[in-house]
Amino acid sequence: MTIQTPILPPLVPENAPFSAEQRAWLNGFFAGLLSMDGGVQALSTDAATALLGSPLPGAGQQAPTEEEDDGAPWHDASMPIDERMQLAEGKPVKRRMMAAMAQQDCGQCGYLCDTYSAAIASGEEKKLNLCVPGGKETQRMLKKLAAELDGGAAPAAAAPAAAPATAVEQPGRSRETPVEATFLSRLKLNGEGSDKETNHVEIDLSECGLTYEPGDSFGLFATNCSELAGLVAARLGVAMEASVTHDGQTHPLSVWLSEKVALGAAPDALFELLGQYAEDATDKARLAKLAEGEDPDGDLATLDVLAALEKFPAATPPVAELLGALDPLQPRLYSISSALSADPGKVSLTVDAVRYRIGERMRLGLASTYLANRVEPGSKLKVYVQKAHGFALPKSGDTPIIMVGPGTGVAPFRSFLRDRRATHATGGAWLFFGHQREATDFFYREEIAELQEAGALTRLSLAWSRDGEKKVYVQDRMREAGAELWSWLEKGAHFYICGDAKRMAADVEKALVDIAAEHGGKGDGAKAFIADLKKAGRYQADVY
Repeated sequence: MTIQTPILPPLVPENAPFSAEQRAWLNGFFAGLLSMDGGVQALSTDAATALLGSPLPGAGQQAPTEEEDDGAPWHDASMPIDERMQLAEGKPVKRRMMAAMAQQDCGQCGYLCDTYSAAIASGEEKKLNLCVPGGKETQRMLKKLAAELDGGAAPAAAAPAAAPATAVEQPGRSRETPVEATFLSRLKLNGEGSDKETNHVEIDLSECGLTYEPGDSFGLFATNCSELAGLVAARLGVAMEASVTHDGQTHPLSVWLSEKVALGAAPDALFELLGQYAEDATDKARLAKLAEGEDPDGDLATLDVLAALEKFPAATPPVAELLGALDPLQPRLYSISSALSADPGKVSLTVDAVRYRIGERMRLGLASTYLANRVEPGSKLKVYVQKAHGFALPKSGDTPIIMVGPGTGVAPFRSFLRDRRATHATGGAWLFFGHQREATDFFYREEIAELQEAGALTRLSLAWSRDGEKKVYVQDRMREAGAELWSWLEKGAHFYICGDAKRMAADVEKALVDIAAEHGGKGDGAKAFIADLKKAGRYQADVY
């Protein structure tokens, strides 16, 4: 793909993954290049990558075809995969692959949903298991769609490849080039008696020099719990210190199981492999069903790698083959809850520690318990910054903002508010926050009060789902204040939501549609009004 123009407007869009300073520098460079000798020159996006080490959106991808310029109606993280696939029915394989993604554009896979699907369809990316939030359902659908490509339904012809750029990615700007940062501290945000464990985590960036903007996410590479890795090794009958060679690399088994492979939900490939080594015909049949996503014993949802090995103890593949059947250990992304304008040289995260019991064994969230228990102050972490795609503060501090973020969804809005106070923004700011109980789960209570006193937060609506006989959620508070919320939208407010994609985000959007219909007089056009807000960048979501 090349960028050609006879005039000299800004060439890098505002939502490109660069800081304001980088965009200004790159626009200036392009302008100078395009005006050399009074002529117009073409600059490949690969060349732009070489200059700054971060690809422009869609870099290396073919320009959208007429069939692809469809608005991607399935690009909704709250929509179930069967509905997404129905909307994509009849589209080219590449577009159906996009619909199979989790639609979060989270970047954990190293792509966006659109570019990951394009890379698979073109053959540039062979891995079908990189979509962390999509999990098994995405992987299975991608496998099915990839079979169409293998069966002769070839992808659309690719545009001629640009000459490869000899670029080095900027350290800490992608999962491919993490840097080291220092863990500083964690502070439990819940009060005594809470059903949750949520930590405020702080990490020092002064040595690695990473920067970020409000709305960005922070990626980190966690390690598996050493106890779990030891149990898997024991089940395999191999010592943790034993050297194992796989995929051209040799490491002690402890390194493979702690740092290289995922030990969470057992992947289909593991069931396939165990089926090859199972001797009992009944076990073979059950494993074949599990590998296809069926649930013959009603326990598929409980089978992590260790549980799968324990369920079929007679199936004992070689260790190297087993490692090849496991998913790679992926980084985890968290919404940043600090602002460099207020917190120079560090980043903070707001993280729920995930723990739950199945049978006699406690299951642990990978990164959440890594941050809660397995690192100490001074520990070095492998980290990177994931630039936000369509989730950022308005350019002007005069623009009002409405933020809906229950639970840990408050994280990016703490960042927004700290930045707005530090930069003396004058636009109003309205926060909808909620959790289970006010006494134990009111995160950042004192700080929120300070933000109100300083005028950075001008309206606060709270919802507690366990404090009364009736459960109250943020969408209920929105409806109660519908007339005022509509007046904010009429004044040009930007609307933001952060949190659970499957339920909360859908409920909040429905509430906003109802408010537009009732208080804005939009009637049957309310959904179209919300769609227009999204297109204008005035409705932005960071959901997971």
